[in-house]
Amino acid sequence: MKRELNRKERAEHLYRVITSERFLTKQGLGNEVPFFIYPFPAEEGLTMVEDREDLVTRIQHSGTRVLDLNLYDLALEILSERGILEQVLEIEADSSKGEIKELLQGVLDPQAHLIPHIGQAIRATPHDVIFLSGVGEVYPFIRSHNVLNNLQSTAKEAPTVLFFPGSYTHALATGASLDLFGQLHDDKYYRAFNILNYEV
Repeated sequence: MKRELNRKERAEHLYRVITSERFLTKQGLGNEVPFFIYPFPAEEGLTMVEDREDLVTRIQHSGTRVLDLNLYDLALEILSERGILEQVLEIEADSSKGEIKELLQGVLDPQAHLIPHIGQAIRATPHDVIFLSGVGEVYPFIRSHNVLNNLQSTAKEAPTVLFFPGSYTHALATGASLDLFGQLHDDKYYRAFNILNYEV
């Protein structure tokens, strides 16, 4: 059985993969979409913010352009642009979690609102790779498998890496699953590759 990589080793592996010609030219993927999951222990959530920022800087210095998108920031932008952020904040205290969840899931629907917003960023910013983070912060209003499913037609030119606080496992019996925070058996998603298993 393969030894688990520590935080520093994972960051180094990620850097080597993302700056490699093989990764950037999408070799070895067959006809699959170039989607990758970077699973990390949920308890490293705060340090991952710094690690990702450091990684973006290092990768940019190597000459590879990163489009770094945070789902939480995108959600706030969408709410602001649609003029309902203040309204949501006002009604939050007097509304049930279920009501807020239903409202936000409608307003932040991946197909109708989130993916077009990501599409704008993709078209506006020259990039070689896309980073998507903030998965834990937007749960349960936005689910990672919904984002990936809807993103397939929009982000197919450059590899996309989803930073995922939890585990991404493949088993013959159950298929592939994204387990958020290592506990919530969140979603089944089959088409992404675990970037920690990607050989340079």
